[in-house]
Amino acid sequence: MSCSERIKQYVLDEFLPGVGPEELEADYDLRANGVIDSLGLLRVVTWLEATFEIPMEEVEIVEQDFTSLTSITRFVERHSAAGQSDVDSLGKAA
Repeated sequence: MSCSERIKQYVLDEFLPGVGPEELEADYDLRANGVIDSLGLLRVVTWLEATFEIPMEEVEIVEQDFTSLTSITRFVERHSAAGQSDVDSLGKAA
């Protein structure tokens, strides 16, 4: 499963139960539409840290990085401890 697919599945499972993958567009604004609030953002950040080995204490958390599936995927690609080329292989066993 690719990085973007894992992120999408997490968002669907945790924040949009009952919504199918085909219904959630990559650029849908998760923050403006109330899908992810401030507490939800903390949950996403914690999950990203664990799943993609991102050292969050070294990363500036900016709301714009968490507005859509696309922006979250780009955030992971920029900050993953394993680097961009390996980001899709992380968390497969999780």
